[in-house]
Amino acid sequence: MDALSLLYYGLICGALGLAGPRLGRPAIRFGIGVLVGLVAAGVLPALKAMI
Repeated sequence: MDALSLLYYGLICGALGLAGPRLGRPAIRFGIGVLVGLVAAGVLPALKAMI
């Protein structure tokens, strides 16, 4: 997956992570969201190939 797609997924999931009040401070929520987005974007091509 190219860098632009990784950045897009990271930012979108980071923004969505801000909506999770139980995860702590906004910076931590954003960071968790970015990590989830990067992992999801990294796994998506392999998952698509398997399907």
